[in-house]
Amino acid sequence: MWINILSHKLKKRMNANMQTLGLTGVQSRVLHYILVKHAEGPVYQRDVESVFGLSRSTATGILQLMEKNGLIQRESVKSDARLKSLIPTEKAAKLDAQVWDCLRETEKRLTSGLSGEQLGLFLQTVEHMYANLDG
Repeated sequence: MWINILSHKLKKRMNANMQTLGLTGVQSRVLHYILVKHAEGPVYQRDVESVFGLSRSTATGILQLMEKNGLIQRESVKSDARLKSLIPTEKAAKLDAQVWDCLRETEKRLTSGLSGEQLGLFLQTVEHMYANLDG
């Protein structure tokens, strides 16, 4: 129950914080991911699906809206016409600093008053619970 309540509250906070940038919370995280990973090499929809645990249809919807809003472009891959590389636009690059500030501020607020030891234990516990659900 607490995981669900915290998740809902965090989504609400992220959406409110990102609204001024014209993004949803999930779009902001996806955008930041694309910008960071694109610097290292090509990024594909399946990468976004995997990292964020999204279904294909959910990822498609998010990425289509981001493309419509001029944040990304899809570019066909020469070696496989079915694949489309996700390319962040200049508009996305300009928003990234503000997105990153909002993400850091939300995390700072979320973890306020917790020691490093408490955070470490929490992360260890969550990772273990996540692995339990995979098995």
